[in-house]
Amino acid sequence: MPDIVSPRYGSASLADVVPSALAALGANGWTNVLGLPPAASYVVLLVDGLGWNLLRRHAAVAPYLSSLLERGMAITAGVPSTTATSLTSLGTGLPPGVHGVVGFTSRIPGTNRLLDALRWDSRVVDPRAWQPHPTAFERAARAGVPVSVVSKRIFERSGLTLAGQRGATYLGADLAGERISTTVRAARVPGSLTYVYDGDLDSTGHRHGCDSAAWRYQLAMVDGLAKTLRGALPDEVALVVVADHGMVDIPLERRVDVGAEPDLMNGVDLFGGEARFRHLYCAPDAVDGVVDRWGERLGNRALVTIRGSAIAAGWFGTVQDAVLPRLGDVLVASLGDVAVVSSGAFPHEATLVGLHGSLTPDEMLVPLLCDLPTP
Repeated sequence: MPDIVSPRYGSASLADVVPSALAALGANGWTNVLGLPPAASYVVLLVDGLGWNLLRRHAAVAPYLSSLLERGMAITAGVPSTTATSLTSLGTGLPPGVHGVVGFTSRIPGTNRLLDALRWDSRVVDPRAWQPHPTAFERAARAGVPVSVVSKRIFERSGLTLAGQRGATYLGADLAGERISTTVRAARVPGSLTYVYDGDLDSTGHRHGCDSAAWRYQLAMVDGLAKTLRGALPDEVALVVVADHGMVDIPLERRVDVGAEPDLMNGVDLFGGEARFRHLYCAPDAVDGVVDRWGERLGNRALVTIRGSAIAAGWFGTVQDAVLPRLGDVLVASLGDVAVVSSGAFPHEATLVGLHGSLTPDEMLVPLLCDLPTP
């Protein structure tokens, strides 16, 4: 069974990247726990799905990024190690137990419905109410730091953007060349912070797997994007490359489909989370039975635990009262070569090859690579 990686909130986590960059810019009220160097401006490029271990295994495919590994470091995603949670941690500088985006899907308190944090319906759940804390971008902008987000136009008004990235100037850019030129313009403003998102590697891994030729070719494309961006930026601007999670390939025959094993759902009122990290919302007095059944079925291929134990272990950082009911009564973190799916409730997810969300090194560890040319 793989080792468990505990999130390093406050010392070496994704939530520490933007605060550290702001401190490196000389902004007041921020702490540079990651030791980023002083620079005229900062660009933070997040490559969705680029785990630390994946980059090391495929270093030859990404010569520019791998050249930064020796002086880079591995930091952790939050829990679960998934895009919605990680992007919100990056934008707010907060752990999941505070910002409240605790997975791909999680229970809307007081209901028997799930919030899909990627396809967020703002008519049902107000992103500003779900995540009420000022984002790091908001705080920086109020203090006079020019802050921009460069990402696809379709994401500008999404619930996830409003929850985790509000306060920044949104610069829509759909194609790679457009993202580079837009980022360079924003970064030329002295003392600025520009965040850039690229999601194509993650999409490729989900569809084809991170051990596929398609994934390796896409990694080469990402490497070229990062190298071209670095070459286009002024020398006094620091480029930081990070990721939101890693990825593992799980064969279809290794999936546990709760639709085919209805006994697993006894006592489970709502089935949430994602394939590698499930939130099970249970009926009153059913928790112990659910833990026993799931533990027996999955054995040492998963860690099945109650919510209180996960909180005590620091998985989510400090957990605020409003966030508590969003977490499953029982949590199922896949550790071995397994994923838990529902072909009935989540048919698309059940077809994905590459997955993430759990606490294994392949999923939790992400690169922090900084390139600031020396004079």
